[in-house]
Amino acid sequence: MLAISLMVWTAPARAQQPQMNLPRITLQAGMYQIDTQVAQAPEQRSVGLMWRREMPMHEGMLFVFEQPSTQCFWMMNTLIPLTAAFIADDGTIVNLADMQPQTVNSHCSERPVRFVLEMNQGWFAKRGIKAGARLSGAPFAR
Repeated sequence: MLAISLMVWTAPARAQQPQMNLPRITLQAGMYQIDTQVAQAPEQRSVGLMWRREMPMHEGMLFVFEQPSTQCFWMMNTLIPLTAAFIADDGTIVNLADMQPQTVNSHCSERPVRFVLEMNQGWFAKRGIKAGARLSGAPFAR
């Protein structure tokens, strides 16, 4: 049976400020470096990039889940257009999904994954990074 994890973009009223102080790591996408905030705890993942009005082009947010599952994201309370990269344990991008701000359309991984990297919409496309490309960095090291 396939478990489905749905990112519910609702958070307590007190959390209506962007979370800017998450731990950071550097990921590599070919020759490109990504300064990545890591959302690992359930509350960090549920808030994600909500309420941000902008994000530098070289930055993103990596969502880390405890075990592989079909991960689904939506964009309620998210103000900037994003692309989600659904990533396998070895760093391989399973699929990419462009997501529009303040919508409730579900965007899901095509197979179970533990990682989702959100970047400004168009970041992957402008660099020719597609499904099947491999990212590197500490989370994907074996």
